[in-house]
Amino acid sequence: MPKIKIVSDSTCDLTKDLLDEHEIDIVPLFVNFKEESYRDLEDIQTEKMYELVDKCGILPKTTAATPGSFHDTFKKYLDEGYQILYIGLGSKFSATYSSANIAKQMLESENIHLIDSANLSSGIGLLLLKAAKYREQGMDILEIVSRIEETVPKVRSQFVIDTLEYLNKGGRVSSLSALMGGMLRIKPIIKVRNGEMHVGKKARGSITKGIDLLIKEYLDHIDNIDNEFVMVTHSLAHESYLYIKEKIKGKGIKNLYETSAGCVISSHCGKGTIGILYIEN
Repeated sequence: MPKIKIVSDSTCDLTKDLLDEHEIDIVPLFVNFKEESYRDLEDIQTEKMYELVDKCGILPKTTAATPGSFHDTFKKYLDEGYQILYIGLGSKFSATYSSANIAKQMLESENIHLIDSANLSSGIGLLLLKAAKYREQGMDILEIVSRIEETVPKVRSQFVIDTLEYLNKGGRVSSLSALMGGMLRIKPIIKVRNGEMHVGKKARGSITKGIDLLIKEYLDHIDNIDNEFVMVTHSLAHESYLYIKEKIKGKGIKNLYETSAGCVISSHCGKGTIGILYIEN
C-alpha cells in the first residue's frame, strides 16, 4: 500500500509534539508588519507578534500560503513515493486552499488529495488527528478522504473573545461596536459554522463569564460529542485553559489537548481568546 503523507498549514494550531507524533507537515502562512514579512510560527511566534503590535501600534496583515510553498512541499513527498492528503484553512477564510489547489494542478498528480476543512485553528487539527488515526489503522487514502469529508460538518469550533480591539482593527466589527462592546465589557462567543464565523451568545463582565458559556454549551451537548479528541485552544491564556480543564475533566474525554493559537489566528482574535473545539457524533 502506498505511503500517505498528511499536510496542513500553520493555522491548524496543533502543538509541535502532536505534529511530530503524527508526522504532519506544515506549510506556513505569512504575517506582515509594513515591509517585514514573517513565516507564521517559523520566523515569528505569537508572543513576539503581540510585542510588535504594541511597538508598531498596528495589526499585521496576514497573507495566504503561496502556491510555490505548496508545490515544493507536495513535490518533495511525491518524489519520495507518498500519496498526499492536505487538510487546511477553510476556503472562505483565506486563499490558502486555492494556493494548494494551484500547486496540485501544476504538479498534475492524482496522488494529491485536498480537503476544505471549512474551519480554522484546531478545528482543522481535529480533522488532522482523525486522518492520522485512520492512516495508522491501515485505511487507504480514498477511504480516509471519504471519512474526513463526512466529518467536516460535524466539527464544532467556538471561541470567547476577550477584547474587540483586534476584530475592529481587522475590519470585522465597526469602531462603534468595538467602543460599545468595551464600555459594556461584552465578551462575544464566535462560532464557525458552514465555513464562516458567526457571533453567538454574548457574555457581559469578565472573560470568565464568557468561558462559562462555552463550558455550559459543551456540557449540554456532551452526550453527542465524540470524546476521542477535544481541544482547548487559546492565545496566551493558559490560566483560562486550566479553569476549563478543571470544569470538564472526568467527563469521558479520552484526549484533552491544550494548544496555542499561532500568529495568523491570534492577529484576528487577540490576546486572551480561548475556545473549546470538538466533533459531534
